[in-house]
Amino acid sequence: MINLQAKIHDRFSIEFKVGFNANREERENKFTMNTWIFIPYSLDINHSTYSKNLFYRDLRCNTRLITPVYQLGEIVGGRALPITLLENSFKRVADDSVKENIGDLEYNIKMFAAIFKSSVRDQVFYIINPHVLEGREELCKNFISDIDSVLERYRMLYKIIGIHTIPRECFNYYLFGDEFMSNVVHKHVFRLMKFLKSNEPLIYKECKERFTNLIQKEVEHRAKRGFPVVEKNSPVKNRDLVYRTGALKKYIESELFLNTKTKKDGILIEQIYLSLAAGISMIFATAIAFSFQLKYGNFTMPLFVALVISYMLKDRIKELTRYYFAHKLKEKYFDHKTSISINEHNIGLAKEGFDFITEKMVPAEVLRIRARTPLLEADNRYSEEKIILYRKLVELDMNELDSSSEYFISGINEILRFNLTAYLQKMDDPAVPLYIISNDSDYEEIMGTKVYYLNFIIQLKSGEGEQFKRYRIVFNRCGIKEIENLSP
Repeated sequence: MINLQAKIHDRFSIEFKVGFNANREERENKFTMNTWIFIPYSLDINHSTYSKNLFYRDLRCNTRLITPVYQLGEIVGGRALPITLLENSFKRVADDSVKENIGDLEYNIKMFAAIFKSSVRDQVFYIINPHVLEGREELCKNFISDIDSVLERYRMLYKIIGIHTIPRECFNYYLFGDEFMSNVVHKHVFRLMKFLKSNEPLIYKECKERFTNLIQKEVEHRAKRGFPVVEKNSPVKNRDLVYRTGALKKYIESELFLNTKTKKDGILIEQIYLSLAAGISMIFATAIAFSFQLKYGNFTMPLFVALVISYMLKDRIKELTRYYFAHKLKEKYFDHKTSISINEHNIGLAKEGFDFITEKMVPAEVLRIRARTPLLEADNRYSEEKIILYRKLVELDMNELDSSSEYFISGINEILRFNLTAYLQKMDDPAVPLYIISNDSDYEEIMGTKVYYLNFIIQLKSGEGEQFKRYRIVFNRCGIKEIENLSP
């Protein structure tokens, strides 16, 4: 199964989070993701102005394991796996501080903190979900209680790690996890408070003291440990805090990021096709030369003319044959092939390809989902939308994936960030003057906003079926305004 989420990453970038969830009943899982991008003609994006290199420059892909899923109350409850693995790694380091045990401690701290972050985020998103109509107050109280339990259990491990016989680096790893989880609490508790204050004022009033007590306790703990805190009148310290928060996030989640090695796909078959193209053109030129030589003999004017013409046509035939083979090649092969591994385990591969295509090459179902308006359909006859096809193929080996971690890993996530800066260069000014008649029978000028629409139709295929998603990006020269989910 493939899960897809789209959001605005920054003013000029959109982010697609694609979750490739493996079927445990099959050893090899194959996933296909085809994306058709419909681009307004006026933006002047075509194969001449926007090459493969520019497209891949604007596309950034991060591949990581899907974080093991635990509800917040399950992380430390009873014989929960996250806290059990963490405590065991602490005890092993306390007994023998060898390099292997230190590495295991760092790994389990990272995994525990990453699972905590994911659980807190998911719980907050569940509470603020508009479909949750009742029980929000009780959910908020349980949320605060569960956070307290997890933090208390983690911080109790200080008794094991905080002794002089333990290497200093182990204590630093422990502090990194502590500070990261405190950052997570700070971010998501304020997100929940902001939602409740705007949408559920009665629940906010009832739970406000619990939230503020939790935040205040974290502020005091951070001060005690020497962690930076937000200061109202200190831009420099707050800047350093933002930087440190980002660095901690990368450090903790680095255990989930996968090693990738990318190379060009289909190199051997491409060289074979190019050799065939050269051979076909040479056969033509040689056949012409032999034919005229047999008929007119050596060193004659007809043979000379024939050789010149055959040489001219030979190069054209070679280029046309290369173009034909290249067109056929891209249907089965991709631009890049990436091997995906974690430690020594090669868990799969990913392939990707980019091409401009004509509307005739677009499946009828995709055009139906595109659903152009009558006006746009009429205009499209004269100024056709340009269409990009971005293909993605992912294969996962379940045996290797299962042996890569003590946790149950359901699959991988790919974070695709697509920068739209190249699409802004030919845009008109976003401010457009409009006029209305005012109350005093005079006219009044108001400003309208000109926007452009970029349509993404995404086909997701796996062993469990096929689905389509449609997103419309509303943007102009000032940046991205919104992403509209128009999925069928």
